[in-house]
Amino acid sequence: MLKLCGFAASNYYNKVKLALLEKGLPFEEELAWVGEVDLQASPLGKVPYLKTEHGALSESAVICEYIEQTHPAHPLLPSAPFAAAKVRELITYLELHLELVARNLYPQAFFGGQVSEGTREKISAQLEKNIAAFAKLARFDQPFIAGDQFSLADCTAIVHLPLISGATKIVYGRDYLAELPVRDYLKRMGERPHVQKINADRKTNTELMLSRRK
Repeated sequence: MLKLCGFAASNYYNKVKLALLEKGLPFEEELAWVGEVDLQASPLGKVPYLKTEHGALSESAVICEYIEQTHPAHPLLPSAPFAAAKVRELITYLELHLELVARNLYPQAFFGGQVSEGTREKISAQLEKNIAAFAKLARFDQPFIAGDQFSLADCTAIVHLPLISGATKIVYGRDYLAELPVRDYLKRMGERPHVQKINADRKTNTELMLSRRK
């Protein structure tokens, strides 16, 4: 039995959880807050990590690739190499060029902290540039973000895009993704039962996480 470890307020945890649900794989969840992580399983103390019959894996991208290779039914990557590469390209843009940049805003946006004016200006310029590049790759004219099939790119977009929208709206007073049809995309994806479960579990776990900070 696969065991997904971490906490459901984490977008990277939910990326893996959504992939497992969409593939129809049985798995257990093990609650592991930051600071309470099994360092043998995740040496940097990050979540999520996955316990398998062969041992543990950390890093969401690695976990998703492992799941895809070991359980090919209900694929979340296209079989054609170029199409699969385009999915991975989108994931890289979403995570490296959008979410990890916007993450610099999270202390002020979500946790009561403050980001310096210099940092806000730097992040604003980076996001403007990177979102414009992302818009050239995302297939908002298709049912799903990479084309006509639900893929790992959707698992990634569904959990990251709301945070980017929310953080920029709170910090800058406007949603930097508003000019893209992100809201319509997320509404459509939100009709999927597994996405509804992810969102419900995230809300419950976020409330628990915030209560622990008091």
